Amino acid sequence: MKIFAISDLHLSINNPKPMDIFGAVWDNYLDDIASSLEGAGSDDLILLAGDLSWAMDLKGAVADLEYIGKFPGKKVITRGNHDYWWKSISAVRGVLPQNVFAIQNDCMRFGDVIICGSRGWSVDDKSEDGKRLYARELIRIEMSLAAMQKIRTDADKVVFMLHYPPFNVRFEPNPVTELFKKYAVDAVVYGHLHGKNCYGKRLFVKDGIKYYLTSCDQVSNRAVPIDL
Repeated sequence: MKIFAISDLHLSINNPKPMDIFGAVWDNYLDDIASSLEGAGSDDLILLAGDLSWAMDLKGAVADLEYIGKFPGKKVITRGNHDYWWKSISAVRGVLPQNVFAIQNDCMRFGDVIICGSRGWSVDDKSEDGKRLYARELIRIEMSLAAMQKIRTDADKVVFMLHYPPFNVRFEPNPVTELFKKYAVDAVVYGHLHGKNCYGKRLFVKDGIKYYLTSCDQVSNRAVPIDL
């Protein structure tokens, strides 16, 4: 089983919102992403770490979720900050196409790989509201990791999907990275970062954990192979 990751598709199938206004890197980006997944098989995993759709409600997101459902393999999604349509996890799971799976502060097993996931929050947001949201997300991240720990075996590998980057611009340790270290996560995929001056690195290794930036415009609109 191979694992690929790509995030921040910002789909708008039924209500087109052209992304090329944000730069040439977004020209035909969906075609490039689809092409990069042509080699994926039915048993492979495609991880999509948030900002999936511009829709404002779940009904409006259905066409975008169906688009994701046409990718090969098994698709695993988590929520991003622009996924306003994502309300209750039960409602989201109720409309997912076959072979699309949603994770929210919990985990799922695929063979000997366990996928965890949460939205996260910006480590740089020092406002009172930002501190509150960051503290709440820490609880949710550990909920996902604790659920994983209950089913993990010695043979399992663990990937955590996080929409927000787990680091600041200096890649310093923080409570999120300490949780990943505590629970011996093997890899983390995240998105959210965009633009020419993006501080993220496509691959950063800390404490033996591989951190993959997967925002599509930062990875040339090609799905990133995740090496465990």
